Order: sequence, then structure tokens, then C-alpha cells
Amino acid sequence: MPANLPPQYKEVEATLKTAKTPEEKIAIYEKLLAMIPKHKGTEKIQAMHKTKIAKLKAQLQKKPQTAKHGYGFHIERTGAGQVVLVGPPNSGKSSLIKSLTNAEPEIGNYPFTTHTPAPAMMKYENIQIQLIDTPPITIDYMESWHSELIKASDGILLILDTSSEDSPFDFEVIKERLSERNVKMVPETMDISPDKKPFWKRTIIIANKKDKTPSEEILDQIKETVGKEFSVLAVSARENINIDLLKQKIFQYLRILRVYSKLPGKKVDHNDPFIFNWGSTLMDMARSVHKDFAENLKFARIWGKGKYQGQKVNREYVLQDEDVIELHI
Repeated sequence: MPANLPPQYKEVEATLKTAKTPEEKIAIYEKLLAMIPKHKGTEKIQAMHKTKIAKLKAQLQKKPQTAKHGYGFHIERTGAGQVVLVGPPNSGKSSLIKSLTNAEPEIGNYPFTTHTPAPAMMKYENIQIQLIDTPPITIDYMESWHSELIKASDGILLILDTSSEDSPFDFEVIKERLSERNVKMVPETMDISPDKKPFWKRTIIIANKKDKTPSEEILDQIKETVGKEFSVLAVSARENINIDLLKQKIFQYLRILRVYSKLPGKKVDHNDPFIFNWGSTLMDMARSVHKDFAENLKFARIWGKGKYQGQKVNREYVLQDEDVIELHI
């Protein structure tokens, strides 16, 4: 579809070459945005200009300031993993927290309802995963402690609003603001080396408010903006659409395993699993139970999916989710 830009557009665009300050360039880009017709053929041009404005405003915020002692937050980790929710104002983060957990966060149809980080526990089958709701991120606003909270977490849930035409732009803004603080959002399937783990965070893109219009059109725009490497899950916190699927995705992208310890001749307690990362071995399990098991382990018997029940395994055995392990010394 042709853009059909007005004749004056090129004249205004040409003035960017002589603009010297970020403030001048912002004013020109905003003037260009006002001139662009709003239709499908101009979506990419609009998004590009909005991104330029966001980066220029970010430059202005980087100007040297007098050193301050900021107020920070440390959230004690509990449960099998810790995930931080981020998003623009009114994207429905708090409503999503309510759908995923038993928490009762303050919910309003006005921006910045959440002022401080708010942890809540999400039950997934027989484990609990910690979710942290945080204040919104915008071009002009991001808490000083926000990035440090994210760096200490296991991953990000980025919440966008499928009823807002600004959602593709909101994604670019949040991506840029996090990048300024050395946080890089990466696809949930990406392997991250140990030296990158504090700074690279696996991210699930959530398109919330699927029950509202014009969700499908904006959902397509969001998918185009985030790129093919990121998957986008459309949900509705209000109508409980795909909430169970989201819980499953959170568990999977944490890359954790549930393993149960069994005493000879005793029944298994499936309510209190050991939690390990993918790739953990039988020796990791033995060390978690007691140092004597790690030092004197002879063999172990294992029960699990797709296995010969009670078969012997050696120390190098790689644990699988929901394995039942009987250690012998």
C-alpha cells in the first residue's frame, strides 16, 4: 500500500540534515509524524520515527548529573524461579498477576497503578514460581532499580496491549531503555553462556487483552515488530484466555527440573521436589541430599517417564523432569 505522503513532508524531512541538537531533531520528527497519514502503508514509517524520538529522548536523559544515592529494592528469591513482569502503562500487568496467582494487586484503568515491585507466587502443578510486578516503563520513566531487579531474576515477561495502537512502539521503547542499562531481551529458546546470564534475559512476549478490539490487527503488528525469533502469546487476563498455557510456558523457559528423592521401601512424596537446572546430573542430586551421599554413592535406582522402572544408573546420569531417585551408598 503506498504511503501517499504530502508534498511538504520531504521539505520538513530535509531539515534533519541541519538540525544539531536532540531537541531540534525531536521537534522535526514529531512534525513529520503529524503529517503522515494514518493507514497500513505508513505503519513502518510511523514506527521508525517514534523509535528515533525515543532514542533522542534517551540521549537527553544521559546528560551528566550530580551523583545521587538512589533507593533500591531487593526481592528475596523464593520458589523454583523468579520472573519479572515489565510493560508500558495500562498493559494489564497487575491483572495478569491476579490471573496467574492468588495475589490481589491494586488494579486501575489509569497509568502507574503499580509504584513499587510486588512479588506474588504462581502455582504450577506441585511447585511455586515467583512473579514480580513492576512499575511501567516509558520513554520518560524507568525506575533506577528496575534493571538491577531484572538482572538478578531468571527472566522477563514483557506485557503488551493488543487494544493499543502504540504497542509496537512500546516494545521498541522498552527494548531501548533496557539496553541502556545493559539488559538484553533474548528469545526464550536461546542458550545463554554463564558470563552473559546477568545481562541477557530470556523473554516471553505476552499480548494481553486478547478479548478487546482491534486485537488481531495489532497482534500482527506486534509480531512483525518483535521479529520471528520471539514468539508472541496472546492472552486475556480478564477472560482467562491461555492463562494455563502461559503458566506452562513460564515453567518451560525457566529450564528447571523437578526430581524426587525416594527411600528404599518407602512411598514417594511428590509435593516437595528438588529443583535443578537442565543438564544437572545424579551427583548434583546426591550433593543436595547430603554430602555423605556425594562422597560414598555407589549407584542409584530410577523411576520416571519412558524408563525401565527401578533401573540402575551411574553418577553421570543426566536428570530428567519428574525423575524419582533412590540413592544407595
